[in-house]
Amino acid sequence: MAEQKPRTLKVETFAAHQVITQPNPLRKVMRRIDERELDDPIARAEQALADLSVEFNSWMSIECARLAAAHAAILRDGFSAQSREELFRAAHDIKGDAATFGYPTAAAAAESLCRIIEHAPDLDQVPSELIVHHINAIQAIVREQAKIDTIGMADELSARLRGVADEYLVYVNRDRPEHLEAILSPSLVPGD
Repeated sequence: MAEQKPRTLKVETFAAHQVITQPNPLRKVMRRIDERELDDPIARAEQALADLSVEFNSWMSIECARLAAAHAAILRDGFSAQSREELFRAAHDIKGDAATFGYPTAAAAAESLCRIIEHAPDLDQVPSELIVHHINAIQAIVREQAKIDTIGMADELSARLRGVADEYLVYVNRDRPEHLEAILSPSLVPGD
């Protein structure tokens, strides 16, 4: 198929300015449709999300199991570059998926765990209870989320974990100002 020569620019001159209109080569491929044929991609996406929502609980359970397995490997073999990365990825995936899957407070606790992994100068020196409390909190929030009376408790638990984590990180990074700035910045997790 031979390419058609593009139309020329249209230039309209006025006393104080010029208006230049470019040719629109896409106009010839555009098709007008009847209002009855309109597609709403947002409605389709919301319907697809609603159809998938029955899977959210099992997906979050799988993510929690992955987090627990990463932590178990660390308890068994100690921190290595690979085990650190797997723990971080598991927590980071929960942080990213939790709000979409209906577990926003789990996202906050997972984000706090990610911050510890990112900003602790030596993960071997991090109190093991601090990591364990984060993992247990994430698992409890996912397990108990359906109960109405646990939502406020989950919010408070996530906030307290974040506070303890930040206090620890500020202390261990007191001689590393570039990390202090990141530690003291507000959370990026929705709802915080």
